[in-house]
Amino acid sequence: MSRSHAPAAPAGNRTRKNRTRRQRSAAPLAPRTADGLPRTASPRRGGPGQRVVRWVRQGGVTTILFGLPMVLCFAYFSWWPIVQSVRLSFQQTNLVGPATWVGLDNFRHVLEDPLLWTAVKNTALFALLALAIGFPVPLFLAVLIAELRRGGTLFRILAYLPVAIPPVVSVLLWKVFYDPDGGLFNQLLAHVGLGPYPWLQSTDTAMLSIVLEATWAGFGSTVIIYLAALGSVPAELYEAAEIDAAGIWRRVWHITLPSLRGVVLIMLLLQIIGTLQVFTEPFVMTDGGPEDSTLTVLMLIYDYAFQNGDFGAATALSVMLALVLGALSAIYLRATRNWSN
Repeated sequence: MSRSHAPAAPAGNRTRKNRTRRQRSAAPLAPRTADGLPRTASPRRGGPGQRVVRWVRQGGVTTILFGLPMVLCFAYFSWWPIVQSVRLSFQQTNLVGPATWVGLDNFRHVLEDPLLWTAVKNTALFALLALAIGFPVPLFLAVLIAELRRGGTLFRILAYLPVAIPPVVSVLLWKVFYDPDGGLFNQLLAHVGLGPYPWLQSTDTAMLSIVLEATWAGFGSTVIIYLAALGSVPAELYEAAEIDAAGIWRRVWHITLPSLRGVVLIMLLLQIIGTLQVFTEPFVMTDGGPEDSTLTVLMLIYDYAFQNGDFGAATALSVMLALVLGALSAIYLRATRNWSN
């Protein structure tokens, strides 16, 4: 029978089929997996008791028991001294007799001390000189060593050698070099008709002399960190730059420095914090002189505690220094957040 002579379906059947199609299209689709199969409903997680039992069975208690001794040791040796220092800053004590609660008197005493502002000015001057001289030197040496074709290992050893010398030994060594009578520096300058100079005995050159020694003693570790960061830079970038006939300065500016951007920011923050806590160099070299021109904040804390026996004022100044460093770090990290990315 031809299609044109096929019998028509009853009107009632067509209505039911159309209604069934509309119901299927209006019904929500069942959730399916990535393979197209219907997704089965996940079992209920149960109440709080079942979640605790599941957490215990998955090793939660074992994890806590394993990490608890380390957390307690860290809290006892790191956090508890900080809490004790904050408490001690509100007390008057010499750590021998009973402590007396004095409130904010220690902070007032420190802020009214005229030596505080001298120490703050000297510390800021040391930080500025150390950043201006000591920050670019390790970066320059790291880039120079990385660009060398031969002798890179030898120069790495020579760069790190000052760090291997104990800090007090290196300070005493440079103090001999700065001797105005027979020191090495004045002897070398005498060959070209200069000197002698009172390196550590003059208020004009004492701080600069300390900065030069601190730069020499500390740049080795920073150089190694920069060299390690340079090792992660893809060699294909330098090869492509050489193919394009890019010189050393273009490679450094367009490849090396952008690759070290994050490391440079972190090292700058660490150097700012370290320079604001300088103590060993001025203490051993000049003892704060001449005329308090090299007195720093940490040296003033030392004088409060071990010269005057006023541990309350010493801890009060320590808390103030910690707050200042924390605020500077927060401002620095926020200011460089977009640039570091």
